[in-house]
Amino acid sequence: EHSAMTTRVFVDGQEGTTGLRINEYLAKRSDIEVLRAAPELRKDPAERARLLNAADVAFLCLPDAAAREAAALVTNPHTCLIDASTAHRTASDWVFGLPELAPDQRARLRATKRIANPGCHSTAFILLIRPLVDAGLIPQSATLSATSITGYSGGGKKMIDQYEAGRDPRLQSPRPYALGMTHKHLPEMAVHSQLENRPIFVPIVGNFLKGLAVSVPLHLAQTRRGTTAEQLHAALAERYQGERFVHVMPLRDPAVLAENYFDVQACNDTNRAELFVFGNETQVLLMCRLDNLGKGASGAAVQCMNLHLGVDEGLGL
Repeated sequence: EHSAMTTRVFVDGQEGTTGLRINEYLAKRSDIEVLRAAPELRKDPAERARLLNAADVAFLCLPDAAAREAAALVTNPHTCLIDASTAHRTASDWVFGLPELAPDQRARLRATKRIANPGCHSTAFILLIRPLVDAGLIPQSATLSATSITGYSGGGKKMIDQYEAGRDPRLQSPRPYALGMTHKHLPEMAVHSQLENRPIFVPIVGNFLKGLAVSVPLHLAQTRRGTTAEQLHAALAERYQGERFVHVMPLRDPAVLAENYFDVQACNDTNRAELFVFGNETQVLLMCRLDNLGKGASGAAVQCMNLHLGVDEGLGL
């Protein structure tokens, strides 16, 4: 029988990369009881509905349409849903699962039963931009652009198989994509950074498993008059002071400059995001790196679950 000390968790869509990784985190924990469908019932709607409603926390690791369907199956007011898809990230009745978003975000995540886990690219972009908009250093009307270099695991099972098969020589070079200017993370990037305009966003997938770095170039002329690299850096450092998983690195980080290149994979296998400010008198480059399967997906989902349950936020991470 379920003890009062264990939390019942169901991962709907446990076969995908995010679901698999969440299961790895949960497997190490004695405070969690993972509910599973028998293999032959995995797609059975009645069985999924039963498990969703039996769970204290259910992770939806599904395509958008399937995530909406799963959410509609939940009738138990006690079940907390954490949706890893794009479906609910800008919905007003869901709370965005980025605890570091704003000073009141943790209280909102504790109080809600509907959490929309952020996208990996958007997590990096929002962590850089939102504090600067809040501080009035970047105007809400700014027209920004961003580039993201990411490992192929972000594309899910199919893309991982494609790269690991190693048969297509074109995959050896980086591949810019989302050239229709409609990448699915764009709405949340604007909404949660409190920007009036969606940025121009170019994601680039590379021939490595995981790791992600988003770069946002700024002419200081685009910022509030007289803003310096020092001020931008100070605003980020102030916002994230004491944060466990978001680290603001030294201004014009000497370690990176000494290497003469930026290591996109340096936060792999952690739930950390590292923020950087490079620049001179007239131009700044803001950069954020994280593990797209860690703080960019599964790690963030588990962090939100911990926060919602009132246990140590870093438990199992």
